[in-house]
Amino acid sequence: MKQILLIGIILLSVISTRAQENVNDLLAAGAADAERFTKDYMAPATEALGYGINNGWFNNAKAPKRFNFELSIIGNVGFIKDEKKSFQMNEADYPNIRFEDGSASKMVSTALGNNDPEIRVIITYDDPIFGQQETTLVLPTGIGAEGVDLIPTGFLQASFSPFKGTQIKGRFIPKIETEDAKIGLYGIGLQQEFTSWLPADTVLPVAVSGLVAYTHLDGSYDFTDAEFVDGENQRVETDVNTLLFELIVGTNLKIINFYGALGYITGSSTTDLLGTYRVTDGFLFSEEIKDPFSVENDISGMRGTVGANLQLGFFSLNADYTIAEFDSATLGINFSF
Repeated sequence: MKQILLIGIILLSVISTRAQENVNDLLAAGAADAERFTKDYMAPATEALGYGINNGWFNNAKAPKRFNFELSIIGNVGFIKDEKKSFQMNEADYPNIRFEDGSASKMVSTALGNNDPEIRVIITYDDPIFGQQETTLVLPTGIGAEGVDLIPTGFLQASFSPFKGTQIKGRFIPKIETEDAKIGLYGIGLQQEFTSWLPADTVLPVAVSGLVAYTHLDGSYDFTDAEFVDGENQRVETDVNTLLFELIVGTNLKIINFYGALGYITGSSTTDLLGTYRVTDGFLFSEEIKDPFSVENDISGMRGTVGANLQLGFFSLNADYTIAEFDSATLGINFSF
């Protein structure tokens, strides 16, 4: 059976087509049950993306000189916590789904986890001729089945300083297209060094800056073959939109600088299951469902960052670590002109 994948940018290259397998087949239990499961299943993955795509926006608290242009190559990895790998699925919340082994509830895999051993459920549906019918499905597992505990992301980022102490920043990932998937990202940010407003002859050992940044990720994954659900133009589309607010404090030295930051992320993600789906028993019964549902998840939380920047002529290296709902480590190479 073809598997659905829409976890995010670099996850495509890491795990191929693992996440969300069998989610479309859950439509046999009805759109309401499939929507509820998908919301819990996808929430940690879209939250991880929301945090991951906001890393690396800054590499120093000190602003460069006026008219400076900086080009950065940024890579980071997010670390998946155990509590994000599973969720409690209660049979009472699903009118048309029950566990095959008779359990009232189970911890089941999110898109970041793994069901080991596999978990089977019995789906009930109404056939207009034969009445209530049942079929058995395997619940989808996640990227943990591939042994993945990290979420890598990467960006190209550019910044320009039109005024003293001000940096306008932009980042993007060119549209990535495979046979079935399309994923892209862009963002814009503004970083202002507050200490640059002090008198010109004032020399302080520290710099203080503020940053506001918006990031957008969108992706789609096309799929068709399912065991119980046929149809046309079946696809998943996901949009992630976030705002990041940071207060950054760092040393003001010539060669190496250390910085720390306290920030807050807020945003949301929308996952749409689109297309035409025909739920069938393979013989007589067939029910057509168009654009079954849209799932929204909120993203919000505090984060703290510590790092260092080493200046080597016209380029610099920076590394930092962020403590948040999804901890992460970032490495950047920055070229200044």
